[in-house]
Amino acid sequence: MKWLCLITVFVSGLMTQAAGAPPSAWVQPAASLAEQIAGILGPGQANLTIRNLSTIPNDEIPSIRSLLEQDLKVRGVLVSEGENANTIHVTLSENVQERLWVAEVGEGNETRVAMVHVEPGIFQRTQPAGGLTLRKQTVLTSREPVLAVLETADGLIAVEPEEIVIYRHAADGWQEQKRVGIRQKSPLARDPRGVIFLSPSGDGFEIFVAGMSCAGSDQPAKPAQELTVRCRESDDPWVLVQPPVTPAGSTTQGATAQMDISVTPFKAFYNAARNYFTGVVNFSPGVDLPPFFSAAQLVRSASDAPLLIEGIDGKVQILDNIALKPVSGTRDWGSDFADLQSGCGGGTQIVASGSGEAISDSLRAYEMPAQEAIPASAPLAMDGTVTALWTAPDGKSLFAVVRSAADQYEVDRVSASCN
Repeated sequence: MKWLCLITVFVSGLMTQAAGAPPSAWVQPAASLAEQIAGILGPGQANLTIRNLSTIPNDEIPSIRSLLEQDLKVRGVLVSEGENANTIHVTLSENVQERLWVAEVGEGNETRVAMVHVEPGIFQRTQPAGGLTLRKQTVLTSREPVLAVLETADGLIAVEPEEIVIYRHAADGWQEQKRVGIRQKSPLARDPRGVIFLSPSGDGFEIFVAGMSCAGSDQPAKPAQELTVRCRESDDPWVLVQPPVTPAGSTTQGATAQMDISVTPFKAFYNAARNYFTGVVNFSPGVDLPPFFSAAQLVRSASDAPLLIEGIDGKVQILDNIALKPVSGTRDWGSDFADLQSGCGGGTQIVASGSGEAISDSLRAYEMPAQEAIPASAPLAMDGTVTALWTAPDGKSLFAVVRSAADQYEVDRVSASCN
């Protein structure tokens, strides 16, 4: 009877230990990440947060957190709940090839990154991280090249290489109403570029093309023939990012107010002779920016909105905490990308075109935890080559210009739905 009791207690203890034990798959990566974090912080206290953007089941996260806390404690780092100058933000992420755990370790105003690669183990990817689906709707077709378009309360303004075209609603779609010459004096580049934005008040617009800027007013219900557009020679910086703006007369005012405080106007000087931005911008980034082709602002929270740029060398970097950091997972990106405030996954994604000039291009959404781009959607096939991509004024959709094999141009609105 005595031996039976001892055996019962022993087996019971083993069962209790096994029930509370975390999966062995997380032991090694948790220890490795904790060692790197402790090497950055040294002994002390820190706040710990974990964000799961992988296919690891959410019920595994408490076990992973417990392992990290234990391993950090062994190395002299105690996890605290109160306010602390030291922070540890861990993101569990993955892409098609690998799983990656990234820790952003903050000491005061300085942030350093630690990361470990994790074997996929028994948990396989069932859907892209973030889980959203991109869809498109054709807005405009044109035989002339289109550089950019802007939808207003009751019209559409399209920027062509040498003209601005005003459209109004008609029974069978958009109907051309007026053309205004831009009248550039400098020769056009082979692949000219242009941008158009709503004015901050929402009742006008601003256009930038090589060596020129234009401004106009577009009051709702006003005949297109009365719309005024004035163009002038200009080397002013181009607006590349602005807070969400609601067109005058729209019924959706206030829909994007929660994001407004996170996005500040971002302007960059354009080199018309080289067809890229010089790296000189309208604020002090704290570091020298390289010449770049595309830029977007990644809104993570009200106080965290780093800038993403793609250099003319094809390398994608993120400007965060006054430091330029390389971004992995962007090898398949083309030269165009834009931010999308979908509300899915992390809230804001980056949508990028495919690399190379293909007969059939594609767009794909990516989550951006730390310094890695993780696919958040399946590729959306486009019927040609994407030549321009930008965020709509409300921030919740994108516009893409696509050139077909027959040199026809199509403007598509791209939006997302959460899976």
